[in-house]
Amino acid sequence: MMEMYNEVCQECSQHITKRYSTSFSMGIRLFDKRFRAPVYAIYGFVRFADEIVDTFHGYEKANLLGRFRRETYQAIEEGISLNPVLQAFQQVVNQYGIERELIDAFLDSMEMDLHFHTYEDSLYKKYIYGSAEVVGLMCLRVFCKDDDAMYQRLKASACSLGAAFQKINFLRDMKSDFDERGRVYFPGVDFVQFAETDKAHIETDIKQDFDDALAGIVLLPKGVRFGVYLAYVYYVNLFKKIKGASAAHVKQERIRVHDGKKMILLFSSALRNSLNLF
Repeated sequence: MMEMYNEVCQECSQHITKRYSTSFSMGIRLFDKRFRAPVYAIYGFVRFADEIVDTFHGYEKANLLGRFRRETYQAIEEGISLNPVLQAFQQVVNQYGIERELIDAFLDSMEMDLHFHTYEDSLYKKYIYGSAEVVGLMCLRVFCKDDDAMYQRLKASACSLGAAFQKINFLRDMKSDFDERGRVYFPGVDFVQFAETDKAHIETDIKQDFDDALAGIVLLPKGVRFGVYLAYVYYVNLFKKIKGASAAHVKQERIRVHDGKKMILLFSSALRNSLNLF
């Protein structure tokens, strides 16, 4: 019966991923089966922590996040949790040797959202690392199970991909982050005075992250390479749409890639993958 409980917990994380992110869930579905449940578990964990600080308005967010942190480590240490998201996550942490440093850095970044509304350069880099880069590193631990040399070789590229995704999210969600949460993540940027020069500087930074990330994607294990590449392609196309929009447009509207376009990207990426063209 424990097997059934674990399956139900894994299915909860899978459902969370599908409801919150069509892009990531589609990419994960392209992984070899052995990789899917662990990555769903990682996504479910980080998604729920993010929900605490982003949407649980009217509740004691600091207390809830502190409880989530304590219950996370209790689940990891005991190897069991009645919280299905934490049960699935602790299994992945213990099976794949995900370092506590990565989990600490992630939860620390979530806590930063409770205290900071603007980010100077050092805080911004710390936040990007904890909120995005370490998530890529957790997934990389799964992809490189029992091969630490591969993990060390691909760490920098995994961090670059996570950073690119997060920075694009910040641009895409700039209006809601400011209107609903009073946040501006980019150092030195005033939302009210957000200008084309600000946008161009951020885009140059993201372009470098993408270039660094692609160099690592092509070296990933075959069982996950196409799925990660597809997520990369989705975000590159979102990036292109944002680049083509004015700074004023970015401030006013959440830009997205529509589902029809995503299907076209899926088929074109599958062709490139079959021909080893990326």
